[in-house]
Amino acid sequence: MRRVAEDGAEQEMKLTVLKCVGYGKRTPWLWCRAGLRALVWMMSASAATACAWGQTPAPSQANQNETVATAPASPNSSTAKGGDPAQAKGDIFASVIANQKRTEAALGVYERTQRVEYRHSSSDPKPANVKTFRLFPAGTGMDKILVSEDGRPISDETYRLELEKLEKMLEWAAQSGAAQQEAYAKAEKKQKERMDLIESTHNAFVFTRIGEEMRGERKLITYSMMPNPKYKPATRNEIVFTRVQGTVWIDEQSKELARIEGRVTEDISLALFLAKVNKGSTFMQERYELFPGVWLPTFEQFDFDGRKFWLSFAIHEKTFYSNYRHVGPPKDAVEVVRSELSKPKEEKADP
Repeated sequence: MRRVAEDGAEQEMKLTVLKCVGYGKRTPWLWCRAGLRALVWMMSASAATACAWGQTPAPSQANQNETVATAPASPNSSTAKGGDPAQAKGDIFASVIANQKRTEAALGVYERTQRVEYRHSSSDPKPANVKTFRLFPAGTGMDKILVSEDGRPISDETYRLELEKLEKMLEWAAQSGAAQQEAYAKAEKKQKERMDLIESTHNAFVFTRIGEEMRGERKLITYSMMPNPKYKPATRNEIVFTRVQGTVWIDEQSKELARIEGRVTEDISLALFLAKVNKGSTFMQERYELFPGVWLPTFEQFDFDGRKFWLSFAIHEKTFYSNYRHVGPPKDAVEVVRSELSKPKEEKADP
């Protein structure tokens, strides 16, 4: 059975050059999906940053539209007490970065079920194919085990074999040898790159408050998200920021990203112009507070069209995430797997 180890959307984005010209085992459809997930991750990062920048409307404004540019002053802030506005702004931005770091860390210690519906076009009422995976954090990456396809579960023997492989992977990751230290150092470097990318997004977009709505008992503040015309991207990844726009919903109480909808406004070239994502492609993601203070993705949708060389491709997917469970770092997570392996077949855990 094919296994997929995923250790960050940005890494996949950087690998698209090699994948486009034929290196690696991923099909064009798979590498494009991975690269486009990077778009959602980067947009989510920018949206999470947006909640740090609140501004009361200028005196001349008569409606609720509000351009996000500076930090709000709370009763206990240094600005409200006559302190330095710049310092208050920095403090709020630091809190938003901390929120995003918590989400990143949580994804590394929570297992979950991923159900992917594949369609030929966004208008198809029924999916052409449905796959369910078990995503399990494995230290420096995410192990992805196929659980069922089109409603047909894999055999007990195959599933047990995958769990045994996962057990060995976690045992390896729990050790502190030279190879493990090197692997974790690479993972930490990628993590830092993602955090640096988050910090660049507050300059890449102009967020304007356009309304509010209720989701259950929680109030969400809605912002439009437009590219900042003054922004100069410094890296290939940052160029994406100049070619997308959309809408974000921020939970008023927690200052967490609850929903994002985006669309591609200009063709996005990949792999030295050997491939591109077409203008008009769309994506969205939803997040909920699944555990106290922990906001995690529950749904995302991609409707992308493009070309690789002279061939057209299309990605139309709906992905549902459920059954989140805290398993901890590898030294703890391996015990979860061992417990499952010790159960008789009829008591096999349903991930």
